[in-house]
Amino acid sequence: MVNRGLIPILVTMMLVTGVCNTILNKYQDMQCVRNCDSPNPKERKLFEQPVIQTAQMFVGEMGCWIVVGLSIIYKRFLAPRLTRESSPLFEGGYRPVRDEDEDEDEDHTLDAHNGHDHRKPAHEVDDRIKLRGWRILLLAAPSCCDIAGTTLMNVGLLFVAASIYQMTRGALVLFVGLFSVLFLRRKLFLYQWSALFIVVLGVALVGLAGALFSGDSGHDITQDGGTSVHADGRTPEAVQTIIGVLLIAAAQIFTATQFVLEEWILENYAMDPIQVVGWEGIFGFSVTVIGMIIAYVVVGSTDAGRYGYFDMKEGWHEISTNRAVAISSILIMISIGGFNFFGLSVTRTVSATSRSTIDTCRTLFIWLVSLGLGWESFKWLQVVGFGLLVYGTFLFNDIIRPPLKACLPSGRREGQVLLPEEPIEHM
Repeated sequence: MVNRGLIPILVTMMLVTGVCNTILNKYQDMQCVRNCDSPNPKERKLFEQPVIQTAQMFVGEMGCWIVVGLSIIYKRFLAPRLTRESSPLFEGGYRPVRDEDEDEDEDHTLDAHNGHDHRKPAHEVDDRIKLRGWRILLLAAPSCCDIAGTTLMNVGLLFVAASIYQMTRGALVLFVGLFSVLFLRRKLFLYQWSALFIVVLGVALVGLAGALFSGDSGHDITQDGGTSVHADGRTPEAVQTIIGVLLIAAAQIFTATQFVLEEWILENYAMDPIQVVGWEGIFGFSVTVIGMIIAYVVVGSTDAGRYGYFDMKEGWHEISTNRAVAISSILIMISIGGFNFFGLSVTRTVSATSRSTIDTCRTLFIWLVSLGLGWESFKWLQVVGFGLLVYGTFLFNDIIRPPLKACLPSGRREGQVLLPEEPIEHM
């Protein structure tokens, strides 16, 4: 049994690491890496390497193997020794003839031979195939979706404030819901479709707020830490905000595909979720590096692509020569690894619904941190959009009841507690 007292710690650490990851990515985008002493802000170049940031994320995911390795070492070497040294039952050469677990296993075996299983309910029997050998290559598919989605979101983050970025990611619930109906044969009720519409409306208001009040967003900084105009002065900031919101919203299609693929794989194959993250990190990093090399040869090494998104050589030079960028890269990898680990722990100890609700609360903290740092200004329209996002997410996940009982299925209208039949995980 999991110690219930650890749940508040897991939830807190999930929030902290999630907020830090988004803030650190935005902070990295704001660092000046070339012509920083120029009096003309348009001549200053900020760190704009979304593909390298995607590779950083997969390095952080591969860090989950460190946790897996430490867990194996503890179980095989440290745990037996600590138990033997601390328990008085082992003193004087005493060894139990048979422990309780063995008794349960034997009782279970006898009942199974008799055609009865009184120890474990039928719905808890795991008849999935072990995900091992060549079948692990199945995880390459969601990894490729993760590459596309993360890269688009990193590009979008270059054009919008951190809070708008996080709020726009709320569109994920729309695509997850649609893809679950189309590919996993899930059933959505009327109130859940209404919740998806509310989420889309909230995302639209967030994008509108960013476009209308983009002139005072203040989410770009100079080398000295003050605010300045974005390096790309050729595109109006309102247009940049709209482009950023559209890119982030489009990225949710790939992220939703990733989640649906992961759900299908884990329904049919058995593997510890933290190992799933580790394998996806390996596949994602490998494909990203190969793609970076090809993109650099084809585009980045040309005159037109120099200093652009695919100039891998310039990107690594900027990381190695700029201390702020290098330190933030390390912290980004640590934060994304921690966020995945604590998020999976919350899913296993509480539920996927609780995890998606907690992740929605992360948007509020990112917004507050951005306001406190002066990266953006307060916008009432953005608050309204955030409120719709939260309400739609809570309604879709059965956290709150719909306002009209007619929206509920017939079996849930009379005093029944709403529980999700098959909760969809949102990361």
